[in-house]
Amino acid sequence: MSNVNGKVYAMNVITPMRPWKTFALRAIFFALWHIKPLQSDLINLSFIEFARWVIIPRRRFPHLGHGQEKEDLKYDYLLFFSNFNGTWNQYIDAFSAVLSKGLNLIWRWSDKFPGSVPVTPFKEYIARVQFDTDYYYTAYPHATANDLKSAHVVQEAFDALSTQAQGSTPEQFAEAYRDFVLQVQCHLGETGEAPVAC
Repeated sequence: MSNVNGKVYAMNVITPMRPWKTFALRAIFFALWHIKPLQSDLINLSFIEFARWVIIPRRRFPHLGHGQEKEDLKYDYLLFFSNFNGTWNQYIDAFSAVLSKGLNLIWRWSDKFPGSVPVTPFKEYIARVQFDTDYYYTAYPHATANDLKSAHVVQEAFDALSTQAQGSTPEQFAEAYRDFVLQVQCHLGETGEAPVAC
């Protein structure tokens, strides 16, 4: 599947919105961007590497050139793009359970959105409006978002150990090394194959 690269899944969803609803959604996005505590639930879902919503106005929908006829679109569109670790079902379940109010606040402006709870109609809706990624690149396909965060912790601790080692006796270094190992042991992740994406 082109949406999966190692442990990372790319999701692209595009939904139609009546143009008058776009103004309300822009105001909501403005508030969400400027009031950071409103983003905390999304940020705290540690398996999400990236998530973004973009409004595409009907008059600015991509036009590929002279060979493509201009379309008179009646709707604006909401594009949702996300990278996450785990399966499609796990992601949708977590979104529905943890972010239902936020999802409803944003997607309620899209036509035929059933709400994020109960989860079954929400999954059916997402499956209908999702499109595959033709090519998906990720720099670390066999590492999850948590693996990358842990790698930063290990690197910082290792840099500190390296600096400390410059002026240490062998005994001091041995003690510092033991402290280093104890400090980072919970962050020594294991990269590997992704779960089955379904």
